[in-house]
Amino acid sequence: QVQLVESGGGLVQAGGSLRLSCAASGSTFRLNKLGWYRQAPGKQRELVATITSDDSTNYADSVKGRFSISRDNAKNTVYLQMNSLKPEDTAVYYCRGVLTSGTNYWGQGTQVTVSS
Repeated sequence: QVQLVESGGGLVQAGGSLRLSCAASGSTFRLNKLGWYRQAPGKQRELVATITSDDSTNYADSVKGRFSISRDNAKNTVYLQMNSLKPEDTAVYYCRGVLTSGTNYWGQGTQVTVSS
């Protein structure tokens, strides 16, 4: 079992920055991949960025060059640094953890609102 708790969301003006954190607890040694996803009202949940155990990263085209994902293994935490935020980045952001077995877990989500 893995528990994921996100934090760092909030209201920011367009062009601003936020850093999201996702703290993992439980069987964290079995985590292979961590990622951030988001879901805007009326839309499907979409991938934002992922990072694997060997620090390989992947980003959605819409956030490349603006967002950066990183992980601190000592703290069992994954971060999403979001710069140059746009109103279309407004969504609930979810943390996802995938075990080596393929089982995945989700956090409860944190709201990010970007005003124009």
